[in-house]
Amino acid sequence: FNSIQKKLEDFHKKFYTNELIKGLILFSSLGLLYFLLTLYLEYFLWLKPLARTILFWSFIGVEAFLFYKFIILPLTQLAKIKRGISDIDSSKIIGNHFPEVQDKLLNILQLKKESEETELILASIDQKAVELQPIPFTNAINFKKNIKYVKYLSIPLAIWLISFVSGTSKEL
Repeated sequence: FNSIQKKLEDFHKKFYTNELIKGLILFSSLGLLYFLLTLYLEYFLWLKPLARTILFWSFIGVEAFLFYKFIILPLTQLAKIKRGISDIDSSKIIGNHFPEVQDKLLNILQLKKESEETELILASIDQKAVELQPIPFTNAINFKKNIKYVKYLSIPLAIWLISFVSGTSKEL
């Protein structure tokens, strides 16, 4: 069971590292997009000082929220400061990725939670753990799936490039 627990911990680390990578991409893209929106609002509307102050503090608030949601939360879960997904939820993710795991991992976790550990329960746990030993749980996480979020980063960069080429960014 200890080897299964270690493999689950490795899975959790890779899962939250993946969430952090996705969060960095989304934070950058949404943050840049909101930054450009704020700049263009102020530039084209010639806002009064009170409106600019509200715009500034709303920008700070939105950026702080995005930073918390996409960077801080995955970091705290990666560092085990905040509780993340449970082992049971992890076993469902792993079971969906590896058909040979199916409910074996879930059964091991449920048997381990039994209040009294009889010889039969321990033997069942050991048997299922031996069957799951060669399966790398961390392969259920694919970092390449984050590539689809990079297209969102291209939107604010394209807006900036268009305004740079058109000459409106000289005053920005």
